[in-house]
Amino acid sequence: MGRATVRLRYLARRARKLRPGNLIEFARQAQKVSRAPLPVLVADMLWCSLKYDMGFRDYAVWDIRLLNAKERATWMTHPKSFRITRMHNTPEGRAKLEDKRRFAREYADLLGRETIDLRDVDDTELGAFLARHPKVLAKPLEGQGGGGITLHENVTDPVAFRAEVTAAGQSIVDEFIVQHPDMSSLYPDSVNTVRMITFLDKNGTEPGGTVHLLAAVLRIGNGDVIDNFASGGMFTMLDENGVALYPGVDKQSNVYREHPVTGTPIVGFQVPMYDRVRELTDKLARRTPEAPYVGWDLAMTPDGPVVIEGNHNSSVFQPKPSASGVRTGLLPVYQAAVGF
Repeated sequence: MGRATVRLRYLARRARKLRPGNLIEFARQAQKVSRAPLPVLVADMLWCSLKYDMGFRDYAVWDIRLLNAKERATWMTHPKSFRITRMHNTPEGRAKLEDKRRFAREYADLLGRETIDLRDVDDTELGAFLARHPKVLAKPLEGQGGGGITLHENVTDPVAFRAEVTAAGQSIVDEFIVQHPDMSSLYPDSVNTVRMITFLDKNGTEPGGTVHLLAAVLRIGNGDVIDNFASGGMFTMLDENGVALYPGVDKQSNVYREHPVTGTPIVGFQVPMYDRVRELTDKLARRTPEAPYVGWDLAMTPDGPVVIEGNHNSSVFQPKPSASGVRTGLLPVYQAAVGF
């Protein structure tokens, strides 16, 4: 499918789903960094949507109102990310990552954690799994973004547990990850993760292709058992050594120099064993040539990184100008790696 066709279809889909309430919501969010009247912000958002292929949330989160035209042109956007996904990730690659049952089987040697599908085990096997793992997460078979995940503790009745989670549309059960104490110091009530966004250039100079790391992100929970942006979590960008560069930012554009619950400083936080994170990320990317563009979510345990999932439609993460002082985005990084 050509680039123009993908973009036209995407724009048509966005136009059909356009809701005035969304425009106002994100315009009000943009007012946190701008005194411009709402009509001016709405007009600017619509202009940027066409000019820079930019989502409304992109406009608000990346403080686009503060930037000049040259700076705005450097920002990676979710519509652009969507096009990369559609142009490079095959249906086979998307299925390989989305189907959690298949993912657990094909990446078993890399996961570093135990996971089961209820359709593959009887009640005796399920009971043994629950006895080994006092805390588990139940998940739907498909989906990203942390949706439909529930935490269960000290389950003693596997039959009742199976009935409960099956009724909720869940069939995957993962052991709850005991995270590295350094990661827990950020926020202990969720597993805080890193998202490593990669693009595998199959024509690269290395055997099997060249793995480009497009962005490295630290994601931190705040009020939920998962750290996703959509669930109130925050993120910051990491440098090449796994050190947090900027304050955390959440979905509502709130900025946190320290975590509001633990008081742990975010800027300068060192992700433990980051060299092993990079090594595991490279292996995961090479295992998935059918989907060269992936956002890998990894958690840190005392024994090293473990894999949560691979997202074939990864969100975009960049430094927020009002929090970081950085006024240019990562579009040039993506263009150099992907070639668009």
